Parts: sequence; C-alpha cells; structure tokens
Amino acid sequence: MGTNERLRRAMHRAGLDIAGLATAAEVSTKTVERWIAGTAPYPRTRYRVAAVVHEEESYLWPEATNTASLAGAELVATYPRRSEVPPQLWMELLRAAQRDVGLLAFAGLFLTEEHPEWLDTLAAKARAGVRVRLLLGDPEGTQLAARDGEYQIGGGVAGRVAAVRSYYEQHMPDSVEIRLHDTPLYNSIYRFDDDLVVNMHAYGVLAAHTPVMHLRRIDGRYFNTYVESYERVWASARPASASVEA
Repeated sequence: MGTNERLRRAMHRAGLDIAGLATAAEVSTKTVERWIAGTAPYPRTRYRVAAVVHEEESYLWPEATNTASLAGAELVATYPRRSEVPPQLWMELLRAAQRDVGLLAFAGLFLTEEHPEWLDTLAAKARAGVRVRLLLGDPEGTQLAARDGEYQIGGGVAGRVAAVRSYYEQHMPDSVEIRLHDTPLYNSIYRFDDDLVVNMHAYGVLAAHTPVMHLRRIDGRYFNTYVESYERVWASARPASASVEA
C-alpha cells in the first residue's frame, strides 16, 4: 500500500483539500487521509468520490474495481424529482463541457427560466467550438398534442416549446443546431460530454416531479443506451425554421 497520487492530484485539480473532500463525500477527514495513504473506499463511496473529483473510479482505484462494479459506477446520483436536482449542477456541467452538449426534451424551459446564465454560457460554448444540438418538440406533430391531453393544460406544452425556441433562436450563434422531433418522450436527456442527466417520465406527472439520474460514462453500459436513443431521435427530427411564430 502506498500513497494514492492519482486521488491526491485529482483533489488538487478539483480545488479540494482533505476537509473539502470529506465534506463532499460525507466522511471524516481521517477517512480521507486513509484514502490518500492507499486505502480504497467502499464501493458506493468510491462512486461518490470519483464524481466529486471528476475522475473515473477505475482510474483512482484500478486494483479495487472490476467490470461488474464499473456499470454501477456510472450512476453518479439519483433524485426522486427533477426539482430536487441541486440547482448548481446544471451550470457546473455546462461550464465543464468541452466537446458535446445535447438536449432532448419537448421544451426544457426550466433551464432558460431558472438559470439566468444558461443562454449566454451555452452560446459561448458554441462559439468556442463545442458542438451544441437541441431537440425540441415539433408543434406540427402529434406528440405535443398528446402530452397536452395527458396533462390537461390546453396547449400549454406547445406554448412552452414556442417560448424556449424563441429564446434559443435569438441568442444562439449559427453553429447551434436545432431540430424538432415528433417522438414519444420516454425520457428527457441532457448531455454534457461524458455526463448525462436523464429525466425519466411517468404518465400524467409533470417532468419536474419525476425521477432523475445523473450518469457519467465509464464503460458505457448505462450511458451508451441513452446516447443511442438521442442519436435515433436526432436522425428522425427535422431542422427548425429560422423564424418563430408569434
């Protein structure tokens, strides 16, 4: 057993000292000191620590992980309702993205309404070369009307799509790709490079009140399923018009 330099350096890159990691991982400082000295955390704690320092569990503790545990390691966190996702998580993931940002929802209006920096940060990412793809509900399709009937809100879903579409088309550079889909929305998917936030849906329940998974790609057993779903919807969607109806 020797000093875990990978963990120590990951802590430094994440801006965490021993006390900071202990607080984030909900353990004592003595426990963190043992990890740095070479003791591996219990499996469930390993997943949490890896997420906190933005590294893969298999990198931090290669001897302690195996194929079976890697699948579970992709599950960073779960939340019983989208409204219980820590508000800062959305912007933290967006700011960290360097390659690929994708959204699949009917509207996802909460991102623009609840996070004032969302639009400007997303536009800046696109200008910096990050690929940004937005999949919104197609007002000419059947799925928005079906969701309206499910929620019994008389055109409210289509109105939310029109609002968010207007926001994006006014603020985004030309490199941002926007498509409209008419597919059943089993899950809303928000991608930030190798992180996914998946909002699972339940019939008759508003998305803000349904469960959410935060996944981080390791071996891809969870992650790749939702990426494949996203790509299938993207391929079937149509480009959005440059104009927005009043």
